[in-house]
Order: sequence, then C-alpha cells, then structure tokens
Amino acid sequence: MADSLLRSQISSPCSTTALLSPVFFNSSSSSRVSGKPRGLGFSCNSLRQRYSRFAHLKAHAQEVAPEESLSKEPKWWERNAGPNMIDVHSTQEFLDALRDAGDRLVIVEFYGTWCASCRALFPKLCRTAQEHPEILFLKVNFDENKPMCKRLNVRVLPFFHFYRGADGQLESFSCSLAKFQKIKDAIAIHNTERCSIGPPVGVGDLNLLDTPGSQ
Repeated sequence: MADSLLRSQISSPCSTTALLSPVFFNSSSSSRVSGKPRGLGFSCNSLRQRYSRFAHLKAHAQEVAPEESLSKEPKWWERNAGPNMIDVHSTQEFLDALRDAGDRLVIVEFYGTWCASCRALFPKLCRTAQEHPEILFLKVNFDENKPMCKRLNVRVLPFFHFYRGADGQLESFSCSLAKFQKIKDAIAIHNTERCSIGPPVGVGDLNLLDTPGSQ
C-alpha cells in the first residue's frame, strides 16, 4: 500500500501552472549566474525520506495485522457461559440434548443473530447460567433451524422453552431484557428438587425429524 501511495504521488499528473510557479522552478538570473540551479522544489533526499517513512508504515502494518486477527473476539452469539450452555445446530442435536439431560431442567433459547433484543438479553442469560450450573441451557439459532422452530411454534424472538425429564415441556414464552424476571420466576417454579418417574419426554409426540413434504 505504501508503494502504491508513493507511486501515485510521483506519477500523478501535475498542473503546468504549478510546475512553472516559483515554488517548483526558479529561472531567475541569480540562479544562472551562481551556477546552482534550484530546479524542482523537492530533492532526491526528500523522496528517499518519504519512501522510507511509507516503507516503515507498511512493515508495521504487516506486523500488527496477524496479532489483530489472533486477538479477534468471537461474535456475541458464539460466546457461552460455561459447560452447561450448549449450541444446538440441528434437530437431532436438540432431541439428543433433551434426552441426555435426564431429570435436569432444560431452558432452550431461540435467537437470531440479527435480533437486537436477543443480543441485549444474552449477557444476563449467561450470568443466569453461571448462577445455575445445575440447569442445562440450549441455544438454538433460528436461521439454522427454521423447520424445527416453525414446528415448535416459535414465532417471535427471543423465545424460551422449559423442559424437564418425564414432564416434557413445562412452559414457553417470549421474553425481552425488560421482562427477564419471567425467566427467573419460571426457574424458581420448575427448578425444584424432584425425581421424574419415567424417561425424559422431550417434545412428546411431536415429530421434528419429518420432512415438510411428509406432512
């Protein structure tokens, strides 16, 4: 980039008026008599200094660029609060996570990367996950799982489902940062010590693996 900037300054067309002005050229008799023509207003030394400065900036940019790429932070939806917060990328992963959770309370967040409300709520959800390591938090990207989200009747974001063991789905609602107390209240209700009789139900009889055409 430094080379191109320097070339553009040297090779760019110049106004003839500027070249004939006293700043760039002096044709006075005193110059001719002294035998020391002033010539152009910039010397080879100034060009060398300018080139050296641009070369230094170019080398510095090449050194800094790899460090910046290595220190690049993940996007907000790629961050997790800990081992009890899992990203779900497919319908099968979602069903397997509900099955493997056993009797643990499972909170599913349906979000969109473009959703401002989802982004505003997410830090508080991470803090809640850290405060409740016994609860499993699943993150479902709406755009990556549209067929499944539609079958689960997710029509607004962010949206939350609560599941637990043999009881299956306990509750579902939309929530924003201003109404985050709804999530805390639901946790207080459903995160009590108890044992379910029977295997985890998950989504119940709803078949999420069917193709849209089969319905």
